Amino acid sequence: MIVHKTHTVLIVDDDSTTRAVLAKILEKNGYKVLQADRGEKCLFIALEKNIDAFIIDVHMPGLSGMDVCARLRSIDRYKLTPVIFITSEIEYSLLDEAFKSGGTDFIHKPINQIVVSARLRSHLRKVAHFHELEKIRHYTNKYISPRTRRLVEAYSTTGIKPSPELQSVCIMFTDIRSFTSISQEIPIDTMFDALSAHLGMQVDMVHKHRGYIDKFGGDGLMAIFDGDDMAIDACNCALDIINSSASFNKIVGKYDLPVGIGIHYGEVMIGNIGSAEHLDYSAIGETVNLAARLCGHASKLEVNISKDMMKFIKSNSEFELSEPKVINLKGLDNPVPIYRLSRK
Repeated sequence: MIVHKTHTVLIVDDDSTTRAVLAKILEKNGYKVLQADRGEKCLFIALEKNIDAFIIDVHMPGLSGMDVCARLRSIDRYKLTPVIFITSEIEYSLLDEAFKSGGTDFIHKPINQIVVSARLRSHLRKVAHFHELEKIRHYTNKYISPRTRRLVEAYSTTGIKPSPELQSVCIMFTDIRSFTSISQEIPIDTMFDALSAHLGMQVDMVHKHRGYIDKFGGDGLMAIFDGDDMAIDACNCALDIINSSASFNKIVGKYDLPVGIGIHYGEVMIGNIGSAEHLDYSAIGETVNLAARLCGHASKLEVNISKDMMKFIKSNSEFELSEPKVINLKGLDNPVPIYRLSRK
């Protein structure tokens, strides 16, 4: 099998004959080969070039193979790069030290072409597979909340699904006002791009203020804030979203995307919802419903908070609250007071 030319292997050995034999084998298999006759030169080349794998002799003048490997592992881009040691049959006592220094594998002298090619190819494939998984994980993280990601990782390790938990949190809902009527008047691709940018701004604000996204809902989202400062975090996040929304570029120079927001504090049940094959890790309860109703009642560029939220922030000099309006909200038996939030 011919390996892609971009794979560069650095051979490090003070014996020129060994280097020549290895170089011939590797070049025959399509690798680009660089050589160094001592450890110091290896480190210089490694910093100057991008090396895909190292084949290093255990014994060299100056820095030993183990010293070189340990220093390579201290360089971020070489944390996982294959480092294969060259040893003689009688050097098994050194292998423990070699692996402790960060070595990946070893080959014996005299050099066997099949062994070198097979082991190097295998290790390069493993590294490529790891980087592919990291890339997938990176893009997956853009679609799920940090909390959900941690739970998935724990579930994959233990095989045990986390039990539902009753928690006290702040729930924030956002919604773009008049979105339905605006979407009927402009091209769908233009609308999609504008909405995506707007929601992206909101997501950034939520993460900035230590919250996490529970779900998206058309032209808005639901976010959860927990921790000692959750009420302050939620309020600051909402007001920052309002400020950014007010200055957001108009769509086709004509339409604004003004947002309304509702926040409530209370108990929710957080856990897995769905079937064994399709799960959603979410929060449910009356707290969620009331936060959604507060959002639905918010006007353009307005943040409505509940009485329970007001108790947390009423003494905070950063915020200003309107006099409460007692209103009837859909789905609730009794009228509730609503406070409009702003900054002083």
